[in-house]
Amino acid sequence: MHYPIGLLFDLHASNTALPWNITVHFKNFPEKDLLHCHSKDVIEAHFMACIKEADALKHKSQVINEMQKKDHKQLWMGLQNDKFEQFWAINRKLMEYIPEDSGFRYIPFRIYQATTERPFIQKLFRPVAPGGQLHTLGDLLKEVCPTAITPEDDEKTIQVMIHGIEPMLETPIQWLSEHMSYPDNFLHISIIPRPTD
Repeated sequence: MHYPIGLLFDLHASNTALPWNITVHFKNFPEKDLLHCHSKDVIEAHFMACIKEADALKHKSQVINEMQKKDHKQLWMGLQNDKFEQFWAINRKLMEYIPEDSGFRYIPFRIYQATTERPFIQKLFRPVAPGGQLHTLGDLLKEVCPTAITPEDDEKTIQVMIHGIEPMLETPIQWLSEHMSYPDNFLHISIIPRPTD
């Protein structure tokens, strides 16, 4: 319930036919497994907390702190009402960086594994190596989740998915963060078993 729907699809249903059929229950809420959101305000507060955390990683919170309350509200209302232009007018500022920096300070990401009980992996990771070369998705996985990398001679047993797409491991992580982050400004990466059929 606290994860984006696209991430849930990648983790649990990416190898099924569309449309994805979901059963919603209105009784016996699983209080032990999920936090209960009592109002839209709780959901908005959670969303804004994620935005602020992502901005702290990317810009030391400078961008979000320079915004006014009306900008925060516009960001939320654009998302809530499915008004992309309204949302993007504010979110664009959160996705920019000084060209001399070659990218964000750190990449806001979370890696989810379908085969583990751990909710997700999140660590500090810079998009640019000390030598100036751009880090790739493969570099991130090698450092943070080496089990996701299959040696070249071995058969691939896992898939790395973002928004239903299996990106190439050579893709710069900065580019992925700018173009494939979810509305909360995090790059949600799923690691799932590769289908056998």
